[in-house]
Amino acid sequence: MTDDKEELIRGAFEQKSWTEIKAASSWQIFKIIAELVEGFEKLARIGPCVSIFGSARTKADSQYYKLAEEIGALLTEKGFGVITGGGPGIMEAGNKGAKLAGGKSVGLNIDLPFEQFSNPYIDSDKLINFDYFFVRKLMFIKYAQGFVVLPGGFGTLDELFEAMTLIQTKKIGKFPIVLVGKDYWQGLIDWMKNTMHDKEHNIHLSDIDLIAVVDTAQEAVDHIEDFYSRFVLSPNF
Repeated sequence: MTDDKEELIRGAFEQKSWTEIKAASSWQIFKIIAELVEGFEKLARIGPCVSIFGSARTKADSQYYKLAEEIGALLTEKGFGVITGGGPGIMEAGNKGAKLAGGKSVGLNIDLPFEQFSNPYIDSDKLINFDYFFVRKLMFIKYAQGFVVLPGGFGTLDELFEAMTLIQTKKIGKFPIVLVGKDYWQGLIDWMKNTMHDKEHNIHLSDIDLIAVVDTAQEAVDHIEDFYSRFVLSPNF
């Protein structure tokens, strides 16, 4: 942190008493509750959905953008709505595929320095804006019956491992997780097997079995459809 930033933070705290700071934190709880209530009310009415994750930086001419768009369209043909983070890149592609195919297109948007707008392919009544990442992630977990994960960065990995952890610890029910793009993801899967499992014994092989790695849109959707041909479609918790 630079000296200028430290000075600004110090100045902000010096202008407020500890009582005022604690009071502000208490009021923040009501804002969090408001986001939870809005998310629960809107998403509960939509029905079964699959979340599509991936980088906000992916361009429209990327193979992964095209894959996400195709996956969004194919999912709607199977009766699923599509949920994304509401921004550009892979999220836009997933919403676009669902929208143009006549399906439900949901966006859970959050204000970020490089991603300050929602994409135009979200249904007008299915756009929800969040200030808190943890509330937004809760909505993805609670209302998605599957995750389709395309190449992305830290945020994409955060959402992926959150889902895997909750399934592994049986805090939520098992649901299908599909990684799209073997060239991108296979190194991660190999590291999980060779280092996390074989060398350090920190996971079970069954934990890795939660994930399918595919290369095509049809394979991704087939995996989700096959999962629900064997298991009952139900809320995650």
